[in-house]
Amino acid sequence: MKKKVFALLVLAAFFLSHDMYLKLDTFFLEPNTSATIQLFNGTFDKSENVIDRDRMIDASLLGNGERFKVAENQWSEKDSITFLNFKTGEAATWVAGVSTKPRNIEMDAEAFNGYLRHDGVLDMLKWREENDALDKDAVEKYSKHVKAIFQVGDKTSEDWKTALGYPIEFIPLSNPYEKHTGDQLEVKLLFGGKPLANQLVYANYKVTENHHSHSEEEHGHSHEGSAHSHEDEAHSHEDAKAHTHNEEVHSHDNGEKHSHSHKKEEAGHTHSHDGGEPHSHEEEEHKDDHVHTDGQQLRTDVNGVVSVDLSTDGIYYLRTIHLAHSDEEGLTHESNWATLTFEVVHGHSHEEDTHAHAHAEEDEFPTYIFWIGSLLIIGGLFWWFNKKKE
Repeated sequence: MKKKVFALLVLAAFFLSHDMYLKLDTFFLEPNTSATIQLFNGTFDKSENVIDRDRMIDASLLGNGERFKVAENQWSEKDSITFLNFKTGEAATWVAGVSTKPRNIEMDAEAFNGYLRHDGVLDMLKWREENDALDKDAVEKYSKHVKAIFQVGDKTSEDWKTALGYPIEFIPLSNPYEKHTGDQLEVKLLFGGKPLANQLVYANYKVTENHHSHSEEEHGHSHEGSAHSHEDEAHSHEDAKAHTHNEEVHSHDNGEKHSHSHKKEEAGHTHSHDGGEPHSHEEEEHKDDHVHTDGQQLRTDVNGVVSVDLSTDGIYYLRTIHLAHSDEEGLTHESNWATLTFEVVHGHSHEEDTHAHAHAEEDEFPTYIFWIGSLLIIGGLFWWFNKKKE
């Protein structure tokens, strides 16, 4: 019995692998000011543990064509979050990147299958199913390579398209800060410096406080008082943090413990995942089809490109895990994880504002005509009364 319970705990532990993200409270910063980037290791909403500096092969900031190595004293830690403290430079579209050393992890067959399903590494899971390998244990070498693109000041630059030379990395094909809500952004995925075709990529977003959705406008949905409001729905992107990590053990990073608590509703035990529909643990207990692959599920084309729908104002994040068999002694697999974060807002050009303002003035009765007419009437009455007295 104890052996069975332990096996279930191990399986549950690997159902919670660690993605890594570089995040900012806002991706729009002022030039030459102090700023902070957060390094999350866990989910996009919650970091489970800090990242030691000796794990980082590279930590860089890139702007105006110059790449800066992050110094040791620029890092700090609080709770489970690692902070990069820096001063922004001149106006430009900046890039931040972190690449980690590889580590090894051993998993029994059941835990490995659960991890593949949970994190959406579906091609490897399919291979194992088709090749009668679902009962095979795994020893995986993994490393993580993460980037964030942020805008400093009003002037954009070409830094967003610079490859940092990581084993795997996302590179947009156009500047995210020249895109707006309702647009699409094409992003290329490089592996070993070459386009990676036929790779699964997941894209999602976290809505900002005053978000604006083109898809809702097109279908006549209101942002306020609507049954389809992101703020009001049970699967709100702002509030759906019901699936946090505070109790279970997971070791897809450094073997540290973290939790997996669930938000309790009045009528039962439900939880949701980054905007997904709430569902019950009474229905899903012991199921192994429990996955964390919400958002857009994309696959790179022959040129390694995916097209991401920017349907709503918010902070967007892309993630992928490239997992392959390994011939290295003592290993069965090797994985490289990549994420990219940036922010998208609804764009209003000065020309549009000027045009709208001009139309508003054309439609209104000019104020100066009213005052001239009033003065003429008053003057006429004054003249008439004076003449009548004579």
